[in-house]
Amino acid sequence: MQAYMKSTMPYHGVRMPQVRAAAMSTFAKAEFKSCEEWRREVLAIWRGAKFREERYAAMVLAGDRRHAGCRAAESVPMFEEMIVTGAWWDHVDEVAHLIGDMLRAHQHELRPVMRSWSTDANMWKRRVAIICQISFKERTDLRLLYANIEPNLADREFFIRKAIGWALRSYAWTDPAEVARYVRENESRLSGLSRREALKNVPAGMR
Repeated sequence: MQAYMKSTMPYHGVRMPQVRAAAMSTFAKAEFKSCEEWRREVLAIWRGAKFREERYAAMVLAGDRRHAGCRAAESVPMFEEMIVTGAWWDHVDEVAHLIGDMLRAHQHELRPVMRSWSTDANMWKRRVAIICQISFKERTDLRLLYANIEPNLADREFFIRKAIGWALRSYAWTDPAEVARYVRENESRLSGLSRREALKNVPAGMR
């Protein structure tokens, strides 16, 4: 697994469902007096991790439903650190899901953050800006999605090209005609990978 994930951090060899179950059992007994205390604990586990599963445990605590109220603008720096220091898809994509939840609940505060991240020098922050709405379906903010894709269309990095295609492919479940239109109008700028991914859920007759 360590070789597959190209990780310098070793693995215990525990599968994610078992990590999640063990972490949830442990954290069920934890009580935090404030959101600041919760953030400190998440980062303490994250920073102190010697094995990758320990970072997964930190992400379980970060996503614990009991602390949903703490996932607001004040927690963005915590998630930003996890993205930048995690710097691989298994960490980043899970954080993107949590950022998406925050965007849904706090759009006014999070929307400009995602716009800023879409042009950040760090490619993982740009990936999060692109895929953070992946589960939004009809609630997808298309203006935000397209605005975050735009500065990344020429990027040759695999994880960015894949993210663009993935985000469009997911929205195609809701509105395949719109995704087909977007791909047609931007065909010369979309990479082959992004285009192929984007059209996977678009019927052939719409392409």
